[in-house]
Amino acid sequence: MASAAPHTTFSLLRSTTTSSTPSTRSSLIHLSPATTTTASLRLRPIRRLGFSAADPLLALHVASRAATLKGKGARGVVSMAKKSVGDLSSEDLKGKRVFVRADLNVPLDDNQNITDDTRIRAAIPTIKHLIQNGAKVILSTHLGRPKGVTPKYSLAPLVPRLSELIGVQVVKAEDSIGPEVEKLVASLPDGGVLLLENVRFYKEEEKNDPEHAKKLAALADLYVNDAFGTAHRAHASTEGVTKFLKPSVAGFLLQKELDYLVGAVSSPKRPFAAIVGGSKVSSKIGVIESLLEKVDILLLGGGMIFTFYKAQGLSVGSSLVEEDKLDLATTLIAKAKAKGVSLLLPSDVVIADKFAPDANSKVVPASAIPDGWLGLDIGPDSVKTFNDALDTTKTIIWNGPMGVFEFEKFAVGTEAIAKKLADLSGKGVTTIIGGGDSVAAVEKVGVASVMSHISTGGGASLELLEGKELPGVLALDEATPVAV
Repeated sequence: MASAAPHTTFSLLRSTTTSSTPSTRSSLIHLSPATTTTASLRLRPIRRLGFSAADPLLALHVASRAATLKGKGARGVVSMAKKSVGDLSSEDLKGKRVFVRADLNVPLDDNQNITDDTRIRAAIPTIKHLIQNGAKVILSTHLGRPKGVTPKYSLAPLVPRLSELIGVQVVKAEDSIGPEVEKLVASLPDGGVLLLENVRFYKEEEKNDPEHAKKLAALADLYVNDAFGTAHRAHASTEGVTKFLKPSVAGFLLQKELDYLVGAVSSPKRPFAAIVGGSKVSSKIGVIESLLEKVDILLLGGGMIFTFYKAQGLSVGSSLVEEDKLDLATTLIAKAKAKGVSLLLPSDVVIADKFAPDANSKVVPASAIPDGWLGLDIGPDSVKTFNDALDTTKTIIWNGPMGVFEFEKFAVGTEAIAKKLADLSGKGVTTIIGGGDSVAAVEKVGVASVMSHISTGGGASLELLEGKELPGVLALDEATPVAV
């Protein structure tokens, strides 16, 4: 019975040495007592994307470990150092037509009202900087996934909120290329803003058709990419136009994403911990493998843990398991051990008799999941152990929930992590929320504003964390290092 089994913590610990014994590695699975704690937090997720000011202390720290770059302030982008809009002077911008690719793909209700304007607000600093320096802003974005010209995906609903936030009346074009658009661009005053119609109304956009990119580029003198959420796509408006417009630079939002997701991860304040969750190992293979090269501590949660448990010979009941990834799980455990990374798996889990919000549930040790039951969240002992491990850190990145947090009963673990990161942020720890469900969690809990950085890109964030290069970033002009 679960009640008779002692609570244990599954961990893959760094090897230790003493003065009287030679260096030895810990056993593959180390069991140690853990203190039980409880949590009674509520979470019903909503999809929001947060945005907060950059952490100057982090920027200085990263810059001290990387090349100093010319521009406003220290920008420690290590492997993707790109020229920023902040590097351009008033003389560079005044009277110039600037093509700005933003990510204004906001959710709309059935009445075409914006239900979350976070992405719009995130784009405002770059737009305001340009108009304050006398530029003519030609704003481009996609909305939804239209198949050709689709009225429901028109950008018209964005104009009132954009105008309000920018402080000038935004003019909207009925197309994104063509003679009528060219006329509107010609009549645009210094400091004016023109919003092109949805760029994905043309199939050539996603195909990155060179001729289409050339038509978009013909509207402007220089290019600013501030659409991190689409930077992992080589589209006409994110990559193609850079072949025809110089300079091509990063906007403030894109720069901030790179500073944190590249700079902070490549040169973190240590100890450095990563928390990776989600339903499947297969969706996070690249992230886990990449982080194992960088972190001191790796905490795993979500449905993927049951594949790791089964790979270690434990019974997982009816829990989600990727049978074809058992060998991979064993390999990742061995890699963590070889790298000296402390890999922590939950010691207890919240199990349910069915996958439903009203399922019967109970907490059991990870080694005692009965047949017919499935794990849907990490347990209170695991929360305590994870929190203790996080207390030792200086930098934390989080990507993926700890359980099925769409169901209130199984959201406790995810919310507890959000609360802990908020507490540590207040103590000076750098906390980076790497997109997706983790963002939804910190937004719902109400702690997004205290995190060091919340990524605005789901797929782009994952690819950066995997160590992949983003086409929309690679296409931008390189920053110019200066001797120090």
